[in-house]
Amino acid sequence: MTRPLVVTGAVAIVSTALLALAVGGGWLGPDVGRGADFCEAPRGGWVRQPVNTLSNLGFVVAGLLVAGRAAHRPPDSATSRRVMPTAVATAYACVVVLLGPASAAMHATQTEWGGHLDMLSMYLVAGFAASWAWVRWTRRGPAAFAAAYVACVAACEVVGLWPEPIPVVHYSGNLAFGVLLVVAVVLETRIWRRGDTVIAFRHGVVALAAMLLAFAIWLLSNAGWCDPDSVLQGHAAWHLLCAVAAYWLFRLYDSERSPSPARV
Repeated sequence: MTRPLVVTGAVAIVSTALLALAVGGGWLGPDVGRGADFCEAPRGGWVRQPVNTLSNLGFVVAGLLVAGRAAHRPPDSATSRRVMPTAVATAYACVVVLLGPASAAMHATQTEWGGHLDMLSMYLVAGFAASWAWVRWTRRGPAAFAAAYVACVAACEVVGLWPEPIPVVHYSGNLAFGVLLVVAVVLETRIWRRGDTVIAFRHGVVALAAMLLAFAIWLLSNAGWCDPDSVLQGHAAWHLLCAVAAYWLFRLYDSERSPSPARV
């Protein structure tokens, strides 16, 4: 089945093309310095932060790798069925791909709309992780997943309206993103410990380790451990490690098998 790869590839091409048009045409508005606090000095020309912008290709690659695995899954056995349907795997691949152009929109333009796209993409992936873990933990179905997903993203948007700075993570939207990821980690651990499905939890450990390393680099970079004129940018490393985490999170999802007909 090549549909996941075709769909995700189309999303990658269209979203990247729209980003190029938006950057070139100034569709996202004026440069207001959004994202300028991520160390890299702004350059002249269309792309204001080239290293932080190009590092977002990692998400596109990760999403395509997810789609490739989803497209070439072996059939379920008679005694064990895959928990994550291919349609949900395809949706996750598309969400991961969209992280790339959405985050690049902010770093390339430093515009307010670019910043909104960046935060929305973060809400989409964290909301997916928390919602998918919740429906499996509570043994609910697709409708519950969709409702929970919408609720998570909407809640993040509301929390992100808080104007005051937040300690450590600086912005309320970052806090909402982090809370959803913590919820996902807690629920995934409980699902594994419950033991009613077979799951390669080591994949989740790799994803979590990559995310924690990314966060540590993000903190150090924001604390001034960086060179604004260098091609080695901590925030670019954050992007690449988050892409690694997103890929291995799918490996966790894809490893889960149920001895009975899939519940979700």
